[in-house]
Amino acid sequence: METIKNYFLSLSGKISDPEILEIINYFKKHIFSTILCDSFPYDFSRKYHEADIDVFYSESINALYYVLHNNKRLYFPKGWEREKIRAYYNSLCIEQDKDSPHRYETEVFTIQEGDIIADVGAAEGIWALDYAEKAGKIYLFECDKEWVRVLRKTFEPWKEKVVIVNKFVSNTNDGNNVTLDNFFNDKRVDFIKADIEGMEIKLLEGGKNILASASNLKLLLCTYHSKNDGTEIKRILDENGFETEYSKGYMLFLSDKELEKPYIRRGLVRAMKNKTSSF
Repeated sequence: METIKNYFLSLSGKISDPEILEIINYFKKHIFSTILCDSFPYDFSRKYHEADIDVFYSESINALYYVLHNNKRLYFPKGWEREKIRAYYNSLCIEQDKDSPHRYETEVFTIQEGDIIADVGAAEGIWALDYAEKAGKIYLFECDKEWVRVLRKTFEPWKEKVVIVNKFVSNTNDGNNVTLDNFFNDKRVDFIKADIEGMEIKLLEGGKNILASASNLKLLLCTYHSKNDGTEIKRILDENGFETEYSKGYMLFLSDKELEKPYIRRGLVRAMKNKTSSF
């Protein structure tokens, strides 16, 4: 982290991009302090504190810990201790801050009443949970069986409208994988969010028919996992007639062992193909 901090400090006076200047000023401001959230070098990340999070325990046959997220129970896997849950949930709150590069939606780019939504790479399901009442139907794609068990518990109050698919969404169809074109061949979908560890381009490759024929579709695709994902994903969507925008700011994806200058990556691309809507 020190190498990255020093790199941005060395750019002071040489950069005009306001989003990068904000990163430089962040490192200047906190030059002698511990950086609390490595992935988000902006002041908003310092508003959140794990100690402020209450973790509850459900007294039931399949007892699990949970937090109250917007007055809904968000459950966590069996065996997770309170400290781990606080750290994890705190990171989710930072990710979805209104100023975060990982913020999925905006005031105009959001779920509409009755939308059919697909949460690809659902994990704990926090994004879809926010729209449990508003959505007409919810498809949760999650390949980790531990998360699948938790999703069943979290979405139990809305189980009549929720379908959990224990597969990867990719560019092939087999026992472990499914394409968007295959799955939604005879189904409507209005909004797709994908955070699938750098497999977003393969998801698009497996959804060529949907992309080409869509007339009312919104997409949220994470772009920070691989170096060139931001430009490549945006290019594919632009070529398919979508209106696109990057989320504000940049992320430092320190989990990438091949991370190199300039270190920063766009967090996600928002895209819509809708004659009556615009960013």
